[in-house]
Amino acid sequence: MTTNPSPQIWLYDTTLRDGTQREGLSVSIEDKLRIAKRLDQLGVPFIEGGWPGANPKDVQFFWQLQEDPLKLAEIVAFCSTRRPNTTAAAEPMLQAILTAGTRWVTIFGKSWDLHVTASLKTTLEENLAMIRDTVEYFRSQGRRVIYDAEHWFDGYKHNQDYALQTLEAAIAAGAEWLVLCDTNGGTLPHEVSQSVQAVSNHLSFLVSQESMTIPQIGIHTHNDSDMAVANALAAVMAGARMVQGTINGYGERCGNANLCSLIPNLQLKLGYSCIGEHQLNQLTEVSRFVSEVVNLAPDEHAPFVGRSAFAHKGGIHVSAVERNPLTYEHIQPEQVGNHRRIVISEQSGLSNVLAKARTFGIELDKQTPQARQILQRLKDLESEGYQFEAAEASFALLMYEALGGRQQFFEIKGFQVHCDLVEGKETNNALATVKVAVNGKNILEAAEGNGPVAALDAALRKALVNFYPQLATFELTDYKVRILDGHTGTAAKTRVLAESGNGYQRWTTVGVSTNILAASYQAVVEGLEYGLLLHFQAETALTTSS
Repeated sequence: MTTNPSPQIWLYDTTLRDGTQREGLSVSIEDKLRIAKRLDQLGVPFIEGGWPGANPKDVQFFWQLQEDPLKLAEIVAFCSTRRPNTTAAAEPMLQAILTAGTRWVTIFGKSWDLHVTASLKTTLEENLAMIRDTVEYFRSQGRRVIYDAEHWFDGYKHNQDYALQTLEAAIAAGAEWLVLCDTNGGTLPHEVSQSVQAVSNHLSFLVSQESMTIPQIGIHTHNDSDMAVANALAAVMAGARMVQGTINGYGERCGNANLCSLIPNLQLKLGYSCIGEHQLNQLTEVSRFVSEVVNLAPDEHAPFVGRSAFAHKGGIHVSAVERNPLTYEHIQPEQVGNHRRIVISEQSGLSNVLAKARTFGIELDKQTPQARQILQRLKDLESEGYQFEAAEASFALLMYEALGGRQQFFEIKGFQVHCDLVEGKETNNALATVKVAVNGKNILEAAEGNGPVAALDAALRKALVNFYPQLATFELTDYKVRILDGHTGTAAKTRVLAESGNGYQRWTTVGVSTNILAASYQAVVEGLEYGLLLHFQAETALTTSS
């Protein structure tokens, strides 16, 4: 028995062109090459690389890809139609597109008569000639053409007949795809469906009347109404077969359609084929890779790929998910390369504690007295201002202590921090002195830093590194302070979250006190302690396996 294959949706990624128009996002040529190669591995068939000729960076990008081509994906050059009252063959900017050496070219043209007369300052007929001439020119040069109908939905609303004429001009000239663009991002899903269906019906009419070869329809949506993903899905369900978007929804203003949401919705929910299953489970990693390359913090609450996408905090939720994940998860997190997280907080029940303990390799039973002791200790500390959902390393240490297994690598005997003031102005200099005991031996050390916390961290490392050389690989990667009860003024409690790392792992610890240095001390010390715990656990596991 044979089964019908899933209908194909052609993905078109424009992260490297449209995505880079996001405010605050900038990438180098090397960044663009790394992203392009990662998208190629993901299985994206079309990757828009930029506008050759618009800037030197894009020219060099396409040159380098000629030397070291992608394995599977088609790299696409992007440009506009020729300018008014000239010819495509005489248009210098189009020569740069040919030099890029891509097999596919995407050309955008005006669909909205307002833009033709107000922006281009030309006639409606000349705009049609610009579309025809540009597409024909690239076809005559052996290029395959995707036509992006800019401002399609606005143009169709205001002048249906003319908007359809722009598509007919692209079709007659040889475009293989017609991509309908919601450039201003103001269209709603029902309008997208109606418009895509109307275009599809019009194209079918052309076939019956003129026996024309009709291109397929694509969709390009922006997120100004928070509808980009919904609009793209509506277009597909109305017949579109190409979806343009960006990784993480990057783009100008409010962004573009987010491929990290579109791909799993199309493939897992609607049954279309976009990429292979083995590639789909790379989606979370790709999302985070791109955010790292463009130097933007990942959206932890992003659907499918966010750190919190499959996080469970309420005790009833955790208990249900432990029995059957379908109770509170719409897909299996592993399908998109993500994983389930059990969040610990004052809202936690015993199920949270048991589940979280398992993630640290600790097996607890509901009947174990320590399990309830851990839960009560958690709730007591959270009522004092601690926040363990953001500081899971501190919670792990709390569990080990309750179970009598918290290893004491060192003991702090005391510390002092001194900050210099010169002529009433605070300088960047701080001096910390610490006294610690390791294996019964007292060590006194001092170190400077560009602030009290940096100085304290440096002094602790200096005192301990001879006993624990691996501390040299640890670094304090983030430091956050929150005032918990500001109405008490300078007597307010302060919560400090300290993120530490060792080059391949990161962990967060928490400290709370009315003294900001005491809260910082607690968070920094627990960060060092947890890092040492990870190191020796890894060593033990390696020894056991060998």
